[in-house]
Amino acid sequence: MVTVSFAKQKPTKAKVDALAVFATKSDDGVSPLADARAAAEAAEVDLDAALAGLSAKGDTGEVSRLPVRGKLGCDLLLVVGLGSADAVDAEALRAAAGAAAGAAQRDATLAVTVPARVGPDDDAARAQALTEGAALGSYAFTSYRTKTDDLPRLAAIEVLAGEEVDDKAVERGVATGTVTARATQVARDLVNEPPQAKRPPDLADRIVSLAKDAGLKSKVLDEKDLAKGGFGGILGVGQGSQAPPRLVELTHDPLRASGHLVLVGKGITFDSGGLSLKTSSGMAWMKADMGGAAAVVGAMVAIAALAPKVKVTALLPLAENLPSGTAYRVSDVLTHYGGTTVEVLNTDAEGRLILADALAYAAESDPDAIVDVATLTGAQITALGKKVSALMSVDDALAEELLTAAEATGEQTWRLPLVSDYREHLKSSVADLKNIGKAGEAGSIVAGLFLKEFTAGQAWAHLDVAGTAFSEDGNGPYTAKGGTGVPARTLVQWVVDRAES
Repeated sequence: MVTVSFAKQKPTKAKVDALAVFATKSDDGVSPLADARAAAEAAEVDLDAALAGLSAKGDTGEVSRLPVRGKLGCDLLLVVGLGSADAVDAEALRAAAGAAAGAAQRDATLAVTVPARVGPDDDAARAQALTEGAALGSYAFTSYRTKTDDLPRLAAIEVLAGEEVDDKAVERGVATGTVTARATQVARDLVNEPPQAKRPPDLADRIVSLAKDAGLKSKVLDEKDLAKGGFGGILGVGQGSQAPPRLVELTHDPLRASGHLVLVGKGITFDSGGLSLKTSSGMAWMKADMGGAAAVVGAMVAIAALAPKVKVTALLPLAENLPSGTAYRVSDVLTHYGGTTVEVLNTDAEGRLILADALAYAAESDPDAIVDVATLTGAQITALGKKVSALMSVDDALAEELLTAAEATGEQTWRLPLVSDYREHLKSSVADLKNIGKAGEAGSIVAGLFLKEFTAGQAWAHLDVAGTAFSEDGNGPYTAKGGTGVPARTLVQWVVDRAES
C-alpha cells in the first residue's frame, strides 16, 4: 500500500521523483496555477511554451510530463489539468490527483501540491480530495503477482501546501483523506481476493482481524449459532458449500453516542448461481458478489478511526452459493429469521435471502436507520450502467442524506422508486413471499420491495451496487480494474454527517 502523508515544505524544495502541480482550462487554452508557474520558474522552464508543445488543454486528468532533472528537488514536473476553473470541485481534484498518481507509477515518490482559490473554498477540503484521489489512484492489488518488473514502483506520496494555502488545514485534510481512502482500499482488497482465499469462515476471520486492529467489537455466528437462531436464509443459501456460512457483527459504540445506525452488507463470497447455474461468463467476476460486505467493512474501519459520536452496527451475512447434492433447490421454502417464509424460484436470487435474515435481525434493535448494500440485481446495471449505484428507500429524509453523502464523495447514486403496486410480483401460493418477480420487469425495484418486507417499518434504505462495486476496465483516473470499493466512502460520509447533525 502506498503511504500518503503531509509534508511541511515548499513544493519547489520537495525531494521526490515527481512533483504534481495543476492547471485549468480556459478559452485562451491551458492556464497554469501559481504553484505550477513557481515550479517552472525555479526549474528555468518556459512553461507556456512547454505546454503548447505538448498540446495541453487543461482537461480534467490530463497530465503533461516535463523533465526538470537537476533544476528542482524532483526529476519530473507533472502539470495536471483540472478542467474549467469555474467548474472545479472536489471530484475534479480527486480525478486530477488520481491521474497524477497513475502517471507516477514508475517513480518511487510523488509530491502533490494543494492549490489555492480553486475548487472547494476550504483548504482542508481541497487537501482531503487530493489525498483521496492520490491514494486511490495509486492503488494496485499485487498480492498474487510475481513478476517484479511488472509491479508499480510508487511507494510514497507527500501532500504539500501550495502558495497561500494553510499548512495546518492541509495537514487536517490529509489526515481525514487517508482515513476515508483507507475505507475504499480495504473494500477493494477484500473484493480482489480470489474466491478460494475468502470462503465464509476465512473471510469472517479476516474481518474480525481488521476489526480488532481498528478497535471495533466483533461477534461471529457460525452454522450452529445460525441454526439455533433461525437464520434460514443464510443457512439455505450456504448449504451447498463445504465451507459453512457465517454472520459477522461489528460494533462502534462510543461513550455518549447520539443514536444507533445499522449497516448491512451482502457477503456472497462466490456466486455460481447455485442449481440455477450461471454461464461461465456470468461467473467471471462473481468473486465480487461480496462487494456490499466489503464496502461496509471498509466503512467501519474508517468510522472507528474518525470516532463519530454515534453507535454503528455492521451485519455481514457470508455464504458461498454453490451447486451440490446438498444445495437448496428451486421450489424449496426457507424460513427466515423472525418467521417469514419464502418460496425459492431462482437460487441465483440468493443475495436477498441472506440479507432478509440480517435485516430482520437488525430491525429488532430498533435503530434510527438501517442501510443495506448489495451487488443485488443485473437490472441495476441495465437501468443505470456501471458508474451509478441505485438507491431505494422508504424514508425521503434518509434517502436525501445518502444522496448528499454520495455527491460529496463522488460516488454517483440515483434514487429509484419503490412502487408499491409491484409488491404483487412477490406473492407466492405456498409461502409468505417468493424470491423473484416477473422476468424482465423492474427487477431492482422488486428486489428492494422484497427486502423492505424484513425491515419491520424501520427507517431503511437499500443501495444496489451490482454494476459499481467491480470494474472490468477501470472507471476513471482513481479507479483501477477490479474492486472499486463503492460505496464505502458514501457510508462513512453519511455516518459522520448524522453524528454531526
